[in-house]
Amino acid sequence: MKITVIRPNMNAQKAADALQPLVFALLKALTPLTVEMAFYDDRIEEIPFDVPTDLVAMTVETFTAKRAYWIAAQYRERGVPVVMGGFHPTLMPDEARQHADSVILGDAEAVWPQLVTDATRRRLQPIYQAPPLSSPLNAMYDRRIFQGKAYPPLELVQWGRGCAHNCEFCAIRAFYGKHQCQRPIKRVIAEIDELDAEHMIFFTDDNLLADKARFSELLLALIPLKRRWAAQISIEAAQNARMLKLLEQSGCQVMLTGFESLNHANLRQMNKVWNTTAQDYESAIKRIYDHGIMIYGTFVFGYDGDTPDVFDRAVEFAIRQRLFLANFNPLTPFPGTPLYRRLQREGRLLRERWWLDTAYQYGDAMFQPANMTPEELTQGCFEARKAFNSSVSMLRRAANIAVNLRSWRRFALYTAANYINRKAIFQKQGKALGA
Repeated sequence: MKITVIRPNMNAQKAADALQPLVFALLKALTPLTVEMAFYDDRIEEIPFDVPTDLVAMTVETFTAKRAYWIAAQYRERGVPVVMGGFHPTLMPDEARQHADSVILGDAEAVWPQLVTDATRRRLQPIYQAPPLSSPLNAMYDRRIFQGKAYPPLELVQWGRGCAHNCEFCAIRAFYGKHQCQRPIKRVIAEIDELDAEHMIFFTDDNLLADKARFSELLLALIPLKRRWAAQISIEAAQNARMLKLLEQSGCQVMLTGFESLNHANLRQMNKVWNTTAQDYESAIKRIYDHGIMIYGTFVFGYDGDTPDVFDRAVEFAIRQRLFLANFNPLTPFPGTPLYRRLQREGRLLRERWWLDTAYQYGDAMFQPANMTPEELTQGCFEARKAFNSSVSMLRRAANIAVNLRSWRRFALYTAANYINRKAIFQKQGKALGA
């Protein structure tokens, strides 16, 4: 039997910022050696639809759903059954079932072996419901599936899943509920130890600080490896001097942190009250910089406290604080989130299934903001991205020499990451989703 697994793109245009999709290394490790597996990443290569296969499996996000449904149609027209899993099918199962023969709800590893057995017997079930997460998470990965693919020299590693917080706009809690779990730290360390020592590590956890009790244990275990790494870590880490010291000693190079807004009322509305005001952000940033850690900040616009001048203020803040990278996004109502339900209830969604709408283009605002037009929100985010990623901004932010340019590796990382980020802005903005 042959299974083809596919990571769909948003559209047919190839991407400049594609990273290894770790879920397929997980599926490879769970698949019997008697089953052949082929992997195609639609973001960086063409999919050979006419190459024979017995089953196709895709992991689907909201932004890739329309393209995934088109890919599924190509295979189903050829008589090949299609399985879909991931966040979007889990949160929109009835929609996904219209385009697939089988849908996985939740994380795949608990049901994948049974699904493969059923596929071998040609008895696929319409729904495979995964049980809730439980610790320890025993995920294993077979990275040979990525051989020959044009990914950057960045190794993705996962410690845990789920998040303790419940931000209104985030799909993590909608997918996992309150459940959190981690892999055994010894297994994570052993896995990192086998990866290319010259490559930087990126933890894919939605918030590496999700389990504060064990976070320090992980950092202590990382110290002897002398590896460079980055992760999504909430700003709370800046409140703990010991934690900052361990981050530095363990090799943390970049913290990806969601500042989201400089408006405290917005933070309360998005249920992110642990974040601080702009003044406190500055002191938190200084403490992080004191330990030589770069910051990739994210900002979201469109909450009820935002007016058309919010974009300039956020960009000025990000440049003045000399952030390594920053992203400026329109508030996006993903299905299954409290935000989606609230905007739907308030009658403010412009299109309920915007991800399938032919009029939708990447970067468009999909709801009516309180204090600006949808067009102002769309254009404001795009202009903010352009301003932050301008040549002048890159030079100003590089002046944070003690952090952003403290070594030749940092210089290379800063230059490459900013170039890729700048290129991706113009590649994606205003592009339609789908085929």
